[in-house]
Parts: sequence; C-alpha cells; structure tokens
Amino acid sequence: MSFATPVTLRGKHASLVPLALEHATALADAARDGELWKLWYTFVPHADKMTQEIERRLGLQQAGSMLPFTVLDAEGVPAGMTTFMNIDALNRRVEIGSTWYARRVQRSALNTECKRMLLRTHRLNTQSRRAIERLGAQLDGILRAHSRASDGTLRDTAVYSITAAEWPTIRSHLDWQLVKPRC
Repeated sequence: MSFATPVTLRGKHASLVPLALEHATALADAARDGELWKLWYTFVPHADKMTQEIERRLGLQQAGSMLPFTVLDAEGVPAGMTTFMNIDALNRRVEIGSTWYARRVQRSALNTECKRMLLRTHRLNTQSRRAIERLGAQLDGILRAHSRASDGTLRDTAVYSITAAEWPTIRSHLDWQLVKPRC
C-alpha cells in the first residue's frame, strides 16, 4: 500500500476517513467552534472557504504528496482535519500535520488518539507542542524562518520525531493513555 492510498482508520475515540467534498459543511461548523481561523500561529481554513481547502488538499492527494483525512469524533461527527503530507515513498517517510480540531475535542482522548504521530508544529503553538511531547516524541530542533504564515510572517517550525526503534514503547504508552481513568 502506498502512503497516498486512501484508507479509513478507526479508533475508540476517533476515526480518520478519506477527506471528501461532502464533509465541507460539517467541517465548516467544526472550524466555527472556536473561530479557529483566527489563530495566528497555525492555518485553519475560514469556515466560508472550507470547500476550497478540501479541493486544495484533494489536489495534493492527486499529485501523490498528501493523504488528507476528515477526523470524526466517537459519534461520527466531523471534528477536524489531519493529513499525511510531504510524502517521500523512496525513504518511507511522511510528515503528519496540517491538523486542526474543533475546540470541543481539543485536549481530549480524540486528540491523543489522532496525534499518535503528529510531530511538527509552529514553535509558538505551545498547546500542540505539549500534546506532541505527551506522546513521547523528541524535539529534534527548530527550523528557523522555515515558511511563511498566511499573514506573511515567517514561521519557525518545531520538528519532533519518533524513531522506528522507539515506536513500540511509545505505542504502548499511548495505548495506556487512552484507557487510563481520567481525573
């Protein structure tokens, strides 16, 4: 199976289904939960531009460089988006990112389940950095002035990784995190 082959992944708290245009209205509603497009340190499409963002991601999928998902909560309601991106089949490497969640599911078990391998974020997005570090990922470094944000400012990107050798232990830890009682 190629990294860019659409697949559905199901967990107890969330499901990742292939992104589709018919998700646009529900994803716009999810983006409105917290007016997420107003966050300056990340890119979340404005609710009114959700169809264009879905079309953009599907175009990248057609080109073989992205595999976009709609994130569904435990009830099957769209709660956000995530992707395999910058697919490098030769080196068997992908980045996991371009992720956003409705405010109602942030810092929840859904987030933990979906972020099992979300390893790259804006240097100043402390909420995502804490979530990634809770996974057990290690900070590899900061890519300074790595890219431009939608407002034109330069973005510093915090890069995290989990090596193949570390993954079995981290996977066990994440599985435990998902079943332990919440206080």
